[in-house]
Amino acid sequence: MTAETRKAGALTLGALGVVYGDIGTSPLYALKQCFHGSHGIHLSPDNVQDYVVGVLSLVVWSLVVIVCVKYVLLVLRADNHGEGGILALMALALRERSVGVRARAVLTGLGVFGAALLYGDGIITPCVTVLGAMEGLTIANDAFADWVLPLSLGVLVVMFAVQRTGTGRVGAVFGPVMLVWFATLAVLGLRAIAAAPAVLTALLPTPGLWFLVTHGYTGFLVLGAVFLVVTGAEALYADLGHFGAGPIRRAWTFVVLPALLLNYLGQGALLMVHPEAAANPFYLLAPSWAQLPLVVLATAASVIASQALISGAFSLTMQAIQLGYLPRLEIRHTSSDARGQVYLPLVNRVLLVCCVCLVLAFQTSDRLASAYGIAVTSTMLITTMLLFVAARRIWRWPTWLAVTVCLVFGCSELVFFAANAVKMLQGGWFPLLVAIAIYAIMTTWKAGRRLLGARLARSTAPLDALMQALSRGEAHRVQGTAVFMTANPDGTPIALLHNLRHNKVVHERIVLLTFVAAEEPHVQPAQRLRIEPLQLGFTRVVASFGFMETPHLGEVERACALHGRSDLLANATYFLSRETVMAKGSGVQRLRGNLFAFLSRNAQSPTAFFGLPVERVVEVGLQIEV
Repeated sequence: MTAETRKAGALTLGALGVVYGDIGTSPLYALKQCFHGSHGIHLSPDNVQDYVVGVLSLVVWSLVVIVCVKYVLLVLRADNHGEGGILALMALALRERSVGVRARAVLTGLGVFGAALLYGDGIITPCVTVLGAMEGLTIANDAFADWVLPLSLGVLVVMFAVQRTGTGRVGAVFGPVMLVWFATLAVLGLRAIAAAPAVLTALLPTPGLWFLVTHGYTGFLVLGAVFLVVTGAEALYADLGHFGAGPIRRAWTFVVLPALLLNYLGQGALLMVHPEAAANPFYLLAPSWAQLPLVVLATAASVIASQALISGAFSLTMQAIQLGYLPRLEIRHTSSDARGQVYLPLVNRVLLVCCVCLVLAFQTSDRLASAYGIAVTSTMLITTMLLFVAARRIWRWPTWLAVTVCLVFGCSELVFFAANAVKMLQGGWFPLLVAIAIYAIMTTWKAGRRLLGARLARSTAPLDALMQALSRGEAHRVQGTAVFMTANPDGTPIALLHNLRHNKVVHERIVLLTFVAAEEPHVQPAQRLRIEPLQLGFTRVVASFGFMETPHLGEVERACALHGRSDLLANATYFLSRETVMAKGSGVQRLRGNLFAFLSRNAQSPTAFFGLPVERVVEVGLQIEV
């Protein structure tokens, strides 16, 4: 076996552990919701075969159309220099200069709201999967009923505690466990199918279509539960940068899809023979002696199920920070080889607190399943809209083809969204409320930074005017190098003006340093810097970083060495301006102003975020109303 083959196998196994946990644990609760949930259909000896085969046909073809065709075949092609996720897709769609101003604003709004929806999904996924696994204890022995809730909370705490070890290490541990999990799903399913092979007719699309046609509103409501089998599909795209499209596709084609199909068909076969098993068809697939070991394995798989969303939330947050939609947060890179593997302590803590509160509020997987689906279908719809733009402008598809393909996806997702919308009052409001809150934060921060930049620009003098004053000898020049950081590469830094106004001195060598976010995930080191020598000892340096990279002074220094300018930042003193934001106005304007001020106060300091030497940093404070 060659080294390349071993690497591909390791990546596929890692993808199995990180990417497919969510969709891989859907058998714990999906069919249970179809036949035993709040909108499930009652099975009887007279209707069991038609109902089970019809619903299973919908399950099978939902997996085929949404996961196989849309995500595995098409969406994974929309990589933004190797990175995925809804913000990466948004940046890819906006890269074309032919996109008009109005269309750009619409696409940006869709992308940001889709990202906000993923946070709501990331909170529900750990809760519903862990509770669904732990509830198997009550199938094995009723005496465990009182232990389900505390054990679920304990698993969640441990799961979030191990996030600091990094996606790569977690994937290496979880991959083999998930391989055992999918093998178990397949074996349990095959065992039941052998007892009722008639269930294999569900592989045809016709029973599902006939079920929808003949059962009207009841069939429509069941679609809300059927959709649970594809939750987690968005993680395939969100984790593209961690493993690459090849390993994700191989894991799905050869392991995940066959195991899921066999297990869903097996549960259906069990229901055709024993309709009363609808209370928990997954655990009742196993013989009684295997139920407790299966609970242990399912609990491990449920932890893994949450990993895809948690790691996706970390990547998504880093992208949002770089694109200017969230304030600076502490970002820890957990791998020296894979740039996309990061850990954000604050995001991890917030997700943990929200998950604990959600479990305490809903207490059962059935209630949580009612809250599941609305956020996911909304995100999928937004992905389809952005995919249409990518198909037309990036892949140059003809209009008829792009419209036809995206209409198929969009219409099916709209139907799923409508079926899930009836669960709004049963908990569906929660992920939407989270998404609206995150969207408000992201848009407020973006608008606030734009307004703040405009206010600062009006209060500064043009750089040419400063040069003229210095050429007339109006300031004393002192030895050394001063680096002034500025958001506007063409303007005069506020800190420079304040230093000149109060101290009446200017250093011999002045570097005007600007960090800018590129509309691509990574920037090559050779293209990192733009160095522009100016007059009177001034040098303008613009450092570009991709939205999947953390801007860091060490990278700038390495790029300076590549340009033969290792001396440019040697022993420099760094001057920063720290703005204290105060809200003005009234009503919504003041509310958003206060929110922006709060975010600004609690953002990570530029010194820590950019990795500046603490002992050589001077901060200049000023107050600004927004």
